[in-house]
Amino acid sequence: MPSSLPLSRRQILRTSAFAAAGFFISTRVTRSLAQAAAPSGPFKLPPLPYAFDAMEPYIDARTMEIHHDKHHAAYVANLNKAVADYPDLQKMTTEELVRNLDKVPEKVRTAVRNNAGGDYNHTLFWQSLKKDAGPLQDGPLQEALGELFGDAETGQREFLAKALSVFGSGWVWLSIDKDKKIVLETTANQDTPWALGHKPLFGLDVWEHAYYLKYQNRRADYVAACINLVNWPFLQERFDKLTA
Repeated sequence: MPSSLPLSRRQILRTSAFAAAGFFISTRVTRSLAQAAAPSGPFKLPPLPYAFDAMEPYIDARTMEIHHDKHHAAYVANLNKAVADYPDLQKMTTEELVRNLDKVPEKVRTAVRNNAGGDYNHTLFWQSLKKDAGPLQDGPLQEALGELFGDAETGQREFLAKALSVFGSGWVWLSIDKDKKIVLETTANQDTPWALGHKPLFGLDVWEHAYYLKYQNRRADYVAACINLVNWPFLQERFDKLTA
């Protein structure tokens, strides 16, 4: 004899409805708790300077939303958590933190390195993208890039090769060295060129979360697409400031 009688169709629907309602309430409560538990502090997530779909078709809107609202936001929350017991660190900017990691207490140095770096790198990354920004105009930045690469075609090829050379997660950079010349380099994870004694000019995120929804494992296609999104006016202005 079965241990329980079969449910009628009405009972099944009623049970399913209760289960669905319970799941909805549970999910809503979980989300509320997660939001309440998110560490607040002096560091804030900067708003994305354009709509999520502004870089279509090169970067899809869903990737942009998750990248900014989830990944970048997590770095900010975790940075606030890391510095919660250090008032002196709370008064510093993320740039000051990544430039002075030797002054960060060893207990939280790794957390600050990863999360201040994640905040700093992404903030610069969002500013460095613009659709239909136009080509780089004649000027100091173009001259400096010419000294490094020779011509635009060679520059794109070498930048792509450097991006593909990153094993796992990291960034590919155009940075300014101590002689005020542009160098092409990479960093792992969320490290910055400041740790190498260089000033970051432009960084391209090559973590998989930056491109996987649209490009899957085709990092080369993502990098080639992003070359169309370089905000040259912003980089020219930044180059002038970094080399002044």
